[in-house]
Amino acid sequence: DEIPTVVGIISAFGLVFSVSLFAWICCQRKSSKSNKTPPYKFVHVLKGVDIYPENLNSKKKFGADDKSEAKNKSAMPKNSLHLDLEKRDLNGNFPKTTPKIQSSPGLENSSPKNFAERKKDSVSPDSIKSITSLSSEDKQDKLGTLFFSLEYNFEKKAFVVNIKEARGLPAMDEQSMTSDPYIKMTILPEKKHKVKTRVLRKTLDPAFDETFTFYGIPYSQIQDLTLHFMILSFDRFSRDDVIGEVLIPLAGIELSEGRLLMDREIIKRNVRKSSGRGELLISLCYQSTTNTLTVVVLKARHLPKSDVSGLSDPYVKVNLYHAKKRISKKKTHVKKCTPNAVFNELFVFDIPCEGLDDISIEFLVLDSDRGSRNEVIGRLTLESSAEGTGGEHWKEICEYPRRQIAKWHMLCDG
Repeated sequence: DEIPTVVGIISAFGLVFSVSLFAWICCQRKSSKSNKTPPYKFVHVLKGVDIYPENLNSKKKFGADDKSEAKNKSAMPKNSLHLDLEKRDLNGNFPKTTPKIQSSPGLENSSPKNFAERKKDSVSPDSIKSITSLSSEDKQDKLGTLFFSLEYNFEKKAFVVNIKEARGLPAMDEQSMTSDPYIKMTILPEKKHKVKTRVLRKTLDPAFDETFTFYGIPYSQIQDLTLHFMILSFDRFSRDDVIGEVLIPLAGIELSEGRLLMDREIIKRNVRKSSGRGELLISLCYQSTTNTLTVVVLKARHLPKSDVSGLSDPYVKVNLYHAKKRISKKKTHVKKCTPNAVFNELFVFDIPCEGLDDISIEFLVLDSDRGSRNEVIGRLTLESSAEGTGGEHWKEICEYPRRQIAKWHMLCDG
């Protein structure tokens, strides 16, 4: 009888020890996770509210009822995101506020009117040398001025960009003589970090005051980066109008002393276009027995640079039309960072009529852009009425069915 009793006592102690050990391990893991530096991500903040991922409440929702708001107010941390939706104006914008800058004592309590004066105190001489001066032609165009601030948070390892406002933008809508501006920002040279502001309606002096926080960028790498701001005007019925751009190399800009206020003149978009839009090698084969058209997108060469960062990320979209109506579409894979792409992708289209008289096929070469609308690099249309090599190629596949015929074609503007 004593042996089972001893075994039971030992088992009970072993169970208690195992549970205690498991609980201790869980607590250690939880505490270690909370102390880790947050992984790379960026947080988009409206109106310059500084927040970080660990302070965000995943259960918090905008537009909640009054009871849930009353409960959340008491438990809300000082740095958590809070936007009063009742204080917006008719355009959905928040009232303009002047942020307090604690990192630079000489810039405190200053109004937007003397923004140009603050530039002299805030920008170091090295940063002035690193930024290319405007040419006389760019100064004559008067595309407006962009105001923004840069900051690096060493504790969070975060690079913070606040897009404050733009002034004196040109009117892109001739009827209302206004614009619907917004800003796209890209961190070069990798083009991985792409963000954009909201659209502000019918204004030539938009006050964005939006903060973008990028985590996981070491301070030692800041000097190798370049900020590219693209100022656009939203167009609901066609492609958005490009107003201009601002390019800011960060080499020589010192952010260790706190937030840096800057303003730069907006200049014309500087896209290096080649003499043409490049060339596309296409192979076609018409099967009269099965009434199918085989299309092989083989290669592209001499594609122009689509933006200031240099190379494009091209892919080809293929559209099949019958009597001017699109009946089928295909696309190739994206080829990264190359002006001479090799696709070698085959598509088979079923033709709804006998012969190719009412059939046309369109090739669009586009630059893949993860953060915004893909830009058309060049266009090619093959049909019976096409001029040049397009019409010749089409005539050959009609005269010689079941034969695969390949030709290079010049791309035209998209």
